[in-house]
Amino acid sequence: MATFFDVVTVTCFAGLVIAFFQFTDRETRTLMQFTLIGVVFAVANQAGNAGSAVLALVLIGAGIAYAVLLVRRR
Repeated sequence: MATFFDVVTVTCFAGLVIAFFQFTDRETRTLMQFTLIGVVFAVANQAGNAGSAVLALVLIGAGIAYAVLLVRRR
């Protein structure tokens, strides 16, 4: 991990995995939604490393917000 966005997105992804196992019903539909959030974090990482810091921060924020909504809904 070399950049700020590497550290932030990997930390978010680790939190996503923990949230899935601790706070959800572990159904396939929930897993697919969390997988989508993981893809958003990967895209945010690539965007941040390419120099689009604002886009990366928006994607990270959106991914975190959607994950919180999923966890609270269950």
